[in-house]
Amino acid sequence: MPYSERQSVVRSRLDAILHLRRRSLLRGNLLVLGSLGLATLISGAPHLRSSLLLVIPALGVMLGTAGVLICLYMDLMAITLVLFFLLYPYFLWFTERN
Repeated sequence: MPYSERQSVVRSRLDAILHLRRRSLLRGNLLVLGSLGLATLISGAPHLRSSLLLVIPALGVMLGTAGVLICLYMDLMAITLVLFFLLYPYFLWFTERN
């Protein structure tokens, strides 16, 4: 394959990923996984602490999930985990030991 054809193939693939009005499975998955990683860092897992900054990864996960239906189980797991990090420290009655 000539060099100019390789450049056009790479450019077309990058355009497909970075074009925001076009659906992209890779972009959605990266948004979900990036948000999950950010939520893990913010929450201080495994020693969870409350932080309203977790709203940002929660929104990122939900936005990434809106365009990705093929990887539904991964997205549902990520949503559940981020919302758990967000809400668990506020349930003091659940965390108290008797």
